[in-house]
Amino acid sequence: MSKTRLLTTMAVFIALGTVTAQLIWFPAGVSRAYPVQHAVNVLAGVLLGPGPAVIIAFMIGLLRNMLGLGTLLAFPGGMIGAFLAGYFYKKTHKRGLAVIGEGIGSGVIGALISVPFAHLFMGSAVGAFAFMPAFLVSSIPGAIIGWFILSKIIKPGSTPFPINQTTK
Repeated sequence: MSKTRLLTTMAVFIALGTVTAQLIWFPAGVSRAYPVQHAVNVLAGVLLGPGPAVIIAFMIGLLRNMLGLGTLLAFPGGMIGAFLAGYFYKKTHKRGLAVIGEGIGSGVIGALISVPFAHLFMGSAVGAFAFMPAFLVSSIPGAIIGWFILSKIIKPGSTPFPINQTTK
């Protein structure tokens, strides 16, 4: 894939995640749930790989925060979920494991890392599992939406169209 095509695809995912943040969200405990973010993480992880998926998650979180649509908790949850979705898919080529990677990465690991993150950067003192229910409520449905979209654009048993393949 050319660098231009990769950057363009990443920009589309960033725009999709940022725009939908103001349209599709709901309060979930101590945070806000953005299920489309998690769908984008799965799509980017499968179609582009773990590196670009992490960059996309970071940029969506940054833009959401700059626009007043999110909190600093978008960074640990989104980035870890995007990485694990891409990593699990890269190692196994199974879309279901990308969904599980997003759920574990954002819903569990991201929630646990958000506790000291919230304490250091937001002045919030919460318990170790305070963010987990809210993060799971957002990441699991979003990851399933991502899997559903992938199942419609990629035939079972085939590799993704050549977005994540290099040209020679």
